[in-house]
Amino acid sequence: MMRQLAQQADTKIVLLVLDGLGGLPMVPGGPTELEAAHTPNLDRLATEGTLGQTIPVLPGVTPGSGPAHLAMFGYDPVHYEIGRGVLEAYGVGVHVGEDDVAARGNFCTLDENGDISDRRASRIPNDIALPLVEKLQTIEVPGVSIEVQHVKEYRFVVVMRGDGLVADITDTDPQQTSVPPHPARPRSEEAGHAAGLFNKWIDVARKVLADEHPANMFTLRGFSSDPQLPKYEDVYALQAVCVAVYPMYKGVAKLVGMNVHNFAGDSPSAEIAALSSVWNDHDFFFVHIKPTDSRGEDGDFEGKRQVIESVDTALPELLSLRPDVLVVTSDHSTPARMRSHSWHPVPLLLWAPATHRPDKASRFGERDCATGGLGTFPATDLMPLALAHAGRLRKYGA
Repeated sequence: MMRQLAQQADTKIVLLVLDGLGGLPMVPGGPTELEAAHTPNLDRLATEGTLGQTIPVLPGVTPGSGPAHLAMFGYDPVHYEIGRGVLEAYGVGVHVGEDDVAARGNFCTLDENGDISDRRASRIPNDIALPLVEKLQTIEVPGVSIEVQHVKEYRFVVVMRGDGLVADITDTDPQQTSVPPHPARPRSEEAGHAAGLFNKWIDVARKVLADEHPANMFTLRGFSSDPQLPKYEDVYALQAVCVAVYPMYKGVAKLVGMNVHNFAGDSPSAEIAALSSVWNDHDFFFVHIKPTDSRGEDGDFEGKRQVIESVDTALPELLSLRPDVLVVTSDHSTPARMRSHSWHPVPLLLWAPATHRPDKASRFGERDCATGGLGTFPATDLMPLALAHAGRLRKYGA
């Protein structure tokens, strides 16, 4: 339907994504991170615009970053199943073909019993991680070629290329501490060959990293190949660009056909300045803010609140560009109280001065979003809504 209805228009849409924005009160009756933040600019937009909530996948289902972003972009994440590996690979410019298998790696710390004591190896910086990646690059497995590239901090990507490789493999990350990493296990008979080859590579890598500290091992997640997604320009008739710091989000943007704008800096103000520099060349702008999610996963309520406030401070520069539609939302919720992604609905603010219908909201927060005029709806419906407010959808039917 989008291919049939999408039309060109002289309008601009900004999708401002504060990763992991949704939160929970730390104590009963208290504010969430968003509600505790001082956000005069977002609150003004909430008063003028319309609020709501989205469900990334299904009620009660906690999404990973890949599926959650696909849903925001209008792709059913159940139909278009995609792994973290190919997203990370595309984010750092590593090609992944339909017959290759990519996985995202996390350096971790193992204790003397071989159990994981720190899933992110103290979030080692780039200068410590790079020599470790170089060691992994020396490992060979007969019958396949293996490419390993650093992504950011404790993250890297590995891509295996060869005959008969199928990516239907379970994660080696148990998603908890005090247990050992899992082996790579095939979900199907066809994936047994690739899983076995990855386990051979992992066994050698374990010996190579044994004397390192704190990153003396790693886990692998999101085994995947190129899913051949339909492209934004074909589906929505949009010239889209991604402004993001973390490679994974550049990767998912590339997979749906967005251009990726590289820039210096990593603050919200630097990202909005980068947005300004490409304003005349595009009509859809995906701006991704990562630290809200990172602070949530660290259990840092105050840190997450401060990130939200820094975005609010930078917002006037974005508004000075006079977007026709501004959507402020997230891919998923990451409450500091839970230290993880969660299934909770995602807060959403729609501001489209020419067409939005104001509700009774007085500020941007979870409680206001829960009673907002847009209601609670699937995240896959967000793109049609934004296109409609931008005058970019034709009437359906006679």
